[in-house]
Amino acid sequence: MRVAAALASLILVLLPLRAPSLELQSIARAAADYKNSNPRLEQMFRSALLDTGKLAEYAPDGTAYIKTGDIPAEWLRDASAQARPYLFFAKDDPDTRSLLRAIIARMSKYLQVDPYANAFTIDYRVWEQKFELDSLAYPVTLAWSYWKTTGDASVFTPDYQKALDAILATMQREQDHPRNSRYAHKELSNDGKGRPTGYTGMIWTGFRPSDDACYYNFLIPSEMFAVVALGDMAEIERDVYHNVIKANEAKSLRDEVQRGIQTYGLVLVPKYGYIYAYEVDGLGHAILTDDANIPSLLSAPYIGYTVSNDRYYDNTRKFLLSQDNPSFYQGSVARGIGSWHTPDHWIWPLALIMQGLTATTDTEKQDVLGQLLASDPGDHLLHESFDPNDPKRFTRPDFGWPNALFSEFVMTQFQGVNEIPMGDTSDLEFRSE
Repeated sequence: MRVAAALASLILVLLPLRAPSLELQSIARAAADYKNSNPRLEQMFRSALLDTGKLAEYAPDGTAYIKTGDIPAEWLRDASAQARPYLFFAKDDPDTRSLLRAIIARMSKYLQVDPYANAFTIDYRVWEQKFELDSLAYPVTLAWSYWKTTGDASVFTPDYQKALDAILATMQREQDHPRNSRYAHKELSNDGKGRPTGYTGMIWTGFRPSDDACYYNFLIPSEMFAVVALGDMAEIERDVYHNVIKANEAKSLRDEVQRGIQTYGLVLVPKYGYIYAYEVDGLGHAILTDDANIPSLLSAPYIGYTVSNDRYYDNTRKFLLSQDNPSFYQGSVARGIGSWHTPDHWIWPLALIMQGLTATTDTEKQDVLGQLLASDPGDHLLHESFDPNDPKRFTRPDFGWPNALFSEFVMTQFQGVNEIPMGDTSDLEFRSE
């Protein structure tokens, strides 16, 4: 994976300079008005909040494109997360609403081009065709959150409904991947088809949110996110498009995936009790760990799947933030969850921020904030990963996602701004011991 990091740095050198930043007055004013007695926090928050505007641009067709940073492509996942902090300003700012509508409109076109692709270029070419279940869920939750935040249903165009059709059909097909799917990828085992799986009711996925191949192809965090997105889809189809048939299909699939998670995704660990596995195959095998990229097991309350005081989540969180988790690393400057996508024992700011967003005490939130500030190598930006003993060693000099998430963390956990939900799963049934 060090080769990938070096390649990303090389790409940055070869790319032209960034396009001029989009001028959004509400965002610029919020950044300028932010004051804090800690100058490092003040600088980092301002840089983080403005970062999406530096990476977004309007395309000739009127849609808006958000590149991931130092790679000239838009990831459905990254772009959805990069756009999310602007939801806090959308209700009162028509320019921000217009940008978000344009971002969602572009995603609806991507999904019709190829629902198995995870990243695209500005001219709608497939950049990468790694089938990642979360890439289908993110655009749904972004549009749902926009609707609930602004009250503006105009984002749900006939074109967006076609995207929902593509998402639902793909998820239904991948419920029984061995029988129904033709998808294969050279990075997967078994001639590109992935390892054997049993039928679970969950949705097969080829790749993790890190863009790394799954070992077992039922990725529990992505299944959780699919449950949230399918609930959102059912509500959109029922209340906006008045399509009861599609709404019922989405809800039925949501319930089947939920049963699969609760049946196959929980593993009894003597030290912790029942915890959620990271990946399972439906044949009795499981991986107990997590990855920094979101959706992660750590992010389950953030994505709207469960609540922070749920006993299974609480057990899982204790495991994830311990030395028993093989992806948890500790250094002299920071400690947290990393990823097999980057150098061994390096920590990801995404995971640190998610720890802060799911923390239930002010002490833990402040501790996480301190580690994030200590990770600043001098450019006042958050990066993909860093050496927890020397933050000046990092990957991805220009990576928009953690900066967007950091601005959300500061606003919701330290400025008293209400969190924006991704969906309503209050009616879900969870396993009882």
